[in-house]
Amino acid sequence: MSESGLHARPGSLKSASYRESHTAMRITLETGDITAQRVDAVVNAANSSLLGGGGVDGAIHRRGGPAILAACRELRASRYGRGLPAGQAVATTAGELSARWVIHTVGPVYSASEDRSAVLASCYAESLRVADELGAETVAFPAVSAGIYGWPHEDAARIALTTVSQASCRVGEARFVLFTPDMHAIFARVHAGLKLA
Repeated sequence: MSESGLHARPGSLKSASYRESHTAMRITLETGDITAQRVDAVVNAANSSLLGGGGVDGAIHRRGGPAILAACRELRASRYGRGLPAGQAVATTAGELSARWVIHTVGPVYSASEDRSAVLASCYAESLRVADELGAETVAFPAVSAGIYGWPHEDAARIALTTVSQASCRVGEARFVLFTPDMHAIFARVHAGLKLA
């Protein structure tokens, strides 16, 4: 597939080739600006339109420049006419970012009356699957759905860290880049509680 868009299908982490090549992935946490990360792939907490928005999505589109928006428009015109469904992931060029690719994933909006945690977990699993297809060794993640989508921060951290730590892929480092010290502290506390390496 072209660099402008790799299609991701939910549930495909069960592929035998992923398990055969699994190595221990290092999970790191830092406070900072995800758009400034020098990694192979930056994960974008996108909205389903793929055409930019607020928060991480807007920052990535602004800093990455018009090449990202052009690639997203191409995806909308070809495979995602109705937008990217929540829990799926797709890659584009990273434009002017220091990364090689942006992996766009749409997190679910938090609901107290409906359990959408499997969809949130799928955002991370599918992003890693796409990263693996690209050959990315380092991936920077934001806290998907923990901003305007209202996901409770501790639960968002638990789902993110558990899903990433259990993924079978060749990615060497999953770096969570948290925008505030408070969010970093929550992820660090959850990480320590899960006793992840």
